[in-house]
Amino acid sequence: MTELDSLVKTYQTAVFQKDLEAFASIFDEKVRVFDMWGRWDYDGLPAWREMAQGWFASLGSNRDVITFHDVQIEITGGMAVLTAIVRFTAVSEKGEELRYLENRLTWVAREKAGVWKIIHQHTSGPIDFETMKVMLKR
Repeated sequence: MTELDSLVKTYQTAVFQKDLEAFASIFDEKVRVFDMWGRWDYDGLPAWREMAQGWFASLGSNRDVITFHDVQIEITGGMAVLTAIVRFTAVSEKGEELRYLENRLTWVAREKAGVWKIIHQHTSGPIDFETMKVMLKR
């Protein structure tokens, strides 16, 4: 168990519950996010919160179940890097799996006064050479 386990668990729970406050709580005020959906980056927590608000609203009555695979963590002093393959599974109100996609995820986190916050997030997917489309499933 590492210091970053609570970030992972909070992320999973917050997304499933569409809890914007819990979601935002794991990110630093000056977070910089390189997201793969629709724009190059989000600078600062207000921009990232706005993205999450739109994401949660877009789900309607459905929810996203988040699972982390192939997690690797490196912690040095007050800095940490987490890399993983993350599966986002949309489920209906009845818990039926509707669809899923996978992203590569990197978090850079910093510890301040005993609290870890994500200062950078980067998500990506490889691009198929033939079609030039992002591959969203391994």
